[in-house]
Amino acid sequence: MPWDLIQLNDGNVMPSIAFGTWMLGNGQGPTDLVEQAISVGFGHIDTAQAYRNEAEAGKAVRESGLARQDIFITTKYSGSNGLDVETSIANSLENLGVEYIDLYLIHHPNLAKPDIPTAWAKMESIKNTGLAKSIGVSNFGINDLTILLASAKIRPAANQILLHPYVYVGQAPLLAYHAAYGIVTEAYSALTPITSQPGGPVDRPVNDIAQRLNATTDQVLLAWVKAKGAVAVTSSSKKFRMEGYIAAADLKLTSEDVAAIDIAGAKGARRRSFIKTMRVMAELMLLGAVAFRFYAFFAEYRRRVGESRSL
Repeated sequence: MPWDLIQLNDGNVMPSIAFGTWMLGNGQGPTDLVEQAISVGFGHIDTAQAYRNEAEAGKAVRESGLARQDIFITTKYSGSNGLDVETSIANSLENLGVEYIDLYLIHHPNLAKPDIPTAWAKMESIKNTGLAKSIGVSNFGINDLTILLASAKIRPAANQILLHPYVYVGQAPLLAYHAAYGIVTEAYSALTPITSQPGGPVDRPVNDIAQRLNATTDQVLLAWVKAKGAVAVTSSSKKFRMEGYIAAADLKLTSEDVAAIDIAGAKGARRRSFIKTMRVMAELMLLGAVAFRFYAFFAEYRRRVGESRSL
């Protein structure tokens, strides 16, 4: 069973899993990996101006033999080289070798220059001229979206954000906001608990579920993303992992499974917050100790200078 198509608020649809080119680098390597991803079943490629490999991704798409309408391409305005939105999408279209982008995102609210309403109006023009079928944002918070929606004629189709179990509690209000305004959530770095933060509370429920379902832990986390109604943006340099990601569409988590991962994620978030607080306190104490020693040294220096002058 393939990954579902997600209905966007503008009537278009988007595959609910994407192969991302972030950190793939340049040259033939990313082209080969994107080609491999397409060959195992990825129908959605996610890239960005800032990744500097749009051309490599575009080459892979063209060499795949798929019709343009059979591959969904997301790219992002990243403000690279100080270029404006209009110039940037023209460059992205040229790099990718296509006539339109399926989903064009503002990569970060700080890149919305001179302000969010003005930048979004330019994005709306891009959609209206057909250069992008859908437009959206990335890394926008509730306040950013509120500012955008206050003057928007077209709502963002999607917001691509950091989403994994350890940040879910913090991101839950944003997900609820998305749901209220018909904005699709795209999740990047969903595999963080097993790739860059292993050994935390999420390990146990994910391992237990993987064993019960005869699945891998990365498949369980992707199924968790799917259970949250989000689009998974992921990547790998290994073909067998790519195949596993596609196969994760068949994984069915129970509500108890999802809740167990959520609870473990919240526990891990509290633990990381405590550790962060302790580190800050330790740094402050160290700075205080250094300042005290400096003050004591300076006071002693002044005392000796005063004594020498009195002689």
